Amino acid sequence: MGLELFLDLYSPGCRAIYIFAKKNNIPFELRPVVLARGEHLQPEFRKVNPLGKVPALRDGDFLLAESVAILLYLSRKYQMPDHWYPRDLQVCARVDEYLAWQHVAIQLAATNVYLCKSLLPHFSGQPVDAALLERLLGKLTPGIQHLEQEVLAVRPFLAAEQISLADLMAFTELMQPTAVGCDVFRDRPYLTAWRARVEAALGPELVQEAHELVLQPRDRRETHQDPQLVQKLVQRLRERLC
Repeated sequence: MGLELFLDLYSPGCRAIYIFAKKNNIPFELRPVVLARGEHLQPEFRKVNPLGKVPALRDGDFLLAESVAILLYLSRKYQMPDHWYPRDLQVCARVDEYLAWQHVAIQLAATNVYLCKSLLPHFSGQPVDAALLERLLGKLTPGIQHLEQEVLAVRPFLAAEQISLADLMAFTELMQPTAVGCDVFRDRPYLTAWRARVEAALGPELVQEAHELVLQPRDRRETHQDPQLVQKLVQRLRERLC
């Protein structure tokens, strides 16, 4: 069997992998994993990733998890164009620098905003906690300001003159809060111009395809009907955000 990618396109890391594979014509079988139905917790998926997380990759007998690791694996295996993960030592180090920094500074903070504004109200049936949302946006702001004022003010992309894996990860991560009405690009001209360059490099149609789910309101029919599972998920979300 060929390459299989286990993805839920609500996840920014999953979208980054999906876009990368499609943009570079990497042949793969898409194996959808619907997190809202608890499919990532089922025994069948646990055989692919015992941690019960997406994204995940299966390439024959080889199994791999974590979005950055999967992107690097695909880049190396399929010998992608140099700009994605450059051979130049210092430019490559810039990509590595972002991929190491972004986990807490951007990815975690942006995801928490999305969870507070979308997932928690969706599963709990309660309105958005405005004070909590404001606090979570405050945690995201320093990272975004760094990108706006220190990085994108001096170069067109995060690492160099062309799009790289750093830009792909950052773009999908920053679309997460933006998709639920917290537009992190507003009043940030360098970040806005960078977004336009990234979308042009990836292709607007592919960007729209990958973000179709996350850009529309959630349908409660997606939710797993087991009330105990829903209650447990709500509790975990509240513990994570508070």
